[in-house]
Amino acid sequence: MNRFALAAILAVSVVLPAKAEQFVNILTGGTSGVYYPMGNALSSIYGKAIPDARVTVQATKASVENLNLLQAGRGELAFTLGDSLTQAWEGVEEAGYKTPLKKLRTMAAIYPNYIQIVATADSGIKTLADLKGKRVSVGAPKSGTELNARAIFKAAGMSYADMKVQYLPFGESVELLKNKQLDATLQSAGLGVSSLRDLASGEDIVIVPIPADTIAKTGDPAYIASVVPANTYRGQTADVPTAAVRNFLVTHEGVPDAVVYAMTKSMFANMAELQSAHAAAREIIPDQAAKSPIPLHPGAAKYYREAGLLK
Repeated sequence: MNRFALAAILAVSVVLPAKAEQFVNILTGGTSGVYYPMGNALSSIYGKAIPDARVTVQATKASVENLNLLQAGRGELAFTLGDSLTQAWEGVEEAGYKTPLKKLRTMAAIYPNYIQIVATADSGIKTLADLKGKRVSVGAPKSGTELNARAIFKAAGMSYADMKVQYLPFGESVELLKNKQLDATLQSAGLGVSSLRDLASGEDIVIVPIPADTIAKTGDPAYIASVVPANTYRGQTADVPTAAVRNFLVTHEGVPDAVVYAMTKSMFANMAELQSAHAAAREIIPDQAAKSPIPLHPGAAKYYREAGLLK
């Protein structure tokens, strides 16, 4: 090969574009909740399943922030509560969405969040009505947890004006309860969330019941009647009625179909790893995964059709 031919080949090789690196930023929630350890488990799964991907996990204020970040293209996958997802799609401004977030696409319906209202035994709180006049943490402002709090208290004929409300993440709420600076905390999370297990390990607690008729008064089908089973937390010897809201993993229309297909398939192929990260993953039901209040991402839909979960 003469030197002119070699020079021509080298010139062509210089201008060929490099293969684009695929970023997968997983938007979760506070580090003491369930989203964060589950996000880390997904990061491990995707790091092995998606070649050349740079997978990261970001702690956030959860649902509302996550969906706004996805719409802005600042993440590829996010955890969210179902009611927050519906409100984002519709653009409910009072819920934290200035416009409808129409770039969002669902990857999977996952486990339910249980709305767990927990008080210290010495607070005297046993019912929703007992929260009046008490110091109550409702989660970070405009978070999915905080939106759950508004809905449940409104259905119970109450408002924030009836309580001394503080907007705090799970871990900080627990520390203030331990120090007798709070009376109760509302935490929307999977059963056995680490923050409440931590509280119950050193304090006698009361899980405040949310009656089925109160749940019905929310008028939102995202809220369903459920229970916190006995012995979920130390000292809790009986089932406690509460509300539950299903969680979703959401992506956006700009994420390539092949990437979302790989994320969906590898998640369901590695459920044992997710369940090891948190027991809440045991409540992920494949037959329910394709059900969503907003459109599925085509990559996820491809997997569900292959798996016989979507016609």
